[in-house]
Amino acid sequence: MKLRAKKSCWQQDIRPAEYVRGTLKSTLLTVLTAWLYYRSALAVPLLAPVWLWHYSIWKRECLRKKTGTFQLQFKDAIQALSSALSTGYSIENAWKETEKELKLLYSGDDRIRKELHIIVSQIRINVPMEQIMGDFTERVKQEDVRNFAAVFTAARKSGGDMVAIIQNTAGQIGDKIEVKREIDTILAAKEYEFKVMSAVPYIIIGYMSLSFPEFMGALYGNVIGTGVMTICLAAYIGACCLGQRIIGIEV
Repeated sequence: MKLRAKKSCWQQDIRPAEYVRGTLKSTLLTVLTAWLYYRSALAVPLLAPVWLWHYSIWKRECLRKKTGTFQLQFKDAIQALSSALSTGYSIENAWKETEKELKLLYSGDDRIRKELHIIVSQIRINVPMEQIMGDFTERVKQEDVRNFAAVFTAARKSGGDMVAIIQNTAGQIGDKIEVKREIDTILAAKEYEFKVMSAVPYIIIGYMSLSFPEFMGALYGNVIGTGVMTICLAAYIGACCLGQRIIGIEV
């Protein structure tokens, strides 16, 4: 049985409520930008690129978080698989036991539960393990899964010590996750600073508009003022994109 892989399982895992929050957040930012930079409701549709830019940032961050969550789930899964194999289960039954164990840890909406259900369903209809692992990597395009599937398939074909190989793989994935956590901890303060600095231009413009309306009035309702504010907005977006690249370290 060949399961057709979706383009992105992480995108499937974004819930409707999350889409609503992301859409509202991007819309509010666009409306605020139109008011602060142009003082015109007509600028809202013209700022559609800003909406798309902010929405893409939100979506990318959401997918990144879901990928990181799955890493932890996958680590628990292969540790459970290793434990089942070490107690004498066959590889097929070990996957079934893994699914049972992770039902106690995760809800049915979690990606690892969905993937284990598919794997066990394929095992029950006697799909070869090599094909099951291949389908797994196609559905979940993630480096840890790809590496595990390659090692698992090679060990099964060569008749190696499956328990030792899986335990070693689980240890390596665990070490990688710990390194990533350390990096995330170091970057957390910088990410917070970046978010604060991203809000500063809006705060300054809002403060100046409320405190010195006559002074700021020269920037609205005329071609020169609109041009100056557009240049400022473009510079702001460029700086934000650069900042995201700087803090966007992948492990």
